Amino acid sequence: MLTIALPKGALLKDSIRLFQSVGLDFSLFLDGQTRQLQITDPTGTARALLVRAQDVPVYVEYGQAQLGIVGYDVLREKKPNVAQLANLHFGGCRLSVAVPKTSGYQSSLELPPHGRVASKFVHCARDYFRQLDLPVEIIPLSGSVELGPITGMSEAIVDLVSTGRTLLENGLVEIDVLFESTAHLIAHPLSYRVNFEQLNAIVSTVREATLTAYP
Repeated sequence: MLTIALPKGALLKDSIRLFQSVGLDFSLFLDGQTRQLQITDPTGTARALLVRAQDVPVYVEYGQAQLGIVGYDVLREKKPNVAQLANLHFGGCRLSVAVPKTSGYQSSLELPPHGRVASKFVHCARDYFRQLDLPVEIIPLSGSVELGPITGMSEAIVDLVSTGRTLLENGLVEIDVLFESTAHLIAHPLSYRVNFEQLNAIVSTVREATLTAYP
C-alpha cells in the first residue's frame, strides 16, 4: 500500500484538498475530534501519516513513506536524500532577514561583523551569511525568533515571512529575502525507481491537478 507523509500545520488543508482532487481522501485529519495519526483512504489504495512538517522528509528518506508534501524551506534547511518531484505552488512564503525598524539597517551587508542573528533555520542562515562573506553568530531558536532583537539578544533574525504581520506587530522590517518557498512533492528515491509505474501515475495526476489549480 502506498504511504504518504502529510505535514501538520499550514500546508495540511491544501495537501488534503490536492489529494482529494486525484481521488485520495484523507480529510479525516481535519476532523477536530480525531487523534489518529495514520488513516487509510476509503478506496484502500493509500494511507497517510500525519507528522510535523520538519519530519516529513525524514519519513520519506527512511522509506516509511513513499511520497510526502513539505515546504521548500524545510528541504533547504535539512538537505534530505529525497527526490523532489513537483512544485505544488501553494503555501507560499519567503525566508527573510529582518531587523528592528529603528535599527536603520537597509541590507544584510550593513549588519555589524560578528553580530548575532537568531533563527530556526540555522543552516540556511549560516550559508547565506557565508556567501556574503559576513561573519556572524547564528543563535538557534525553536520558538518566536522575533524576541531575539526585541530583547537585545540579536541584531537580526532569519525567519519565514508570509503576510509580514508578525514582523510589523513586533517592530521589525524585512531587509533581504534568502529565497521563496512553496509546498513540494517529494519521494523516496529507491521506491520511486522500483515502483515507477504506480508512483508516476499518481505523481502525474498530482501535477495535472496542480496546473489546474495554479495555472
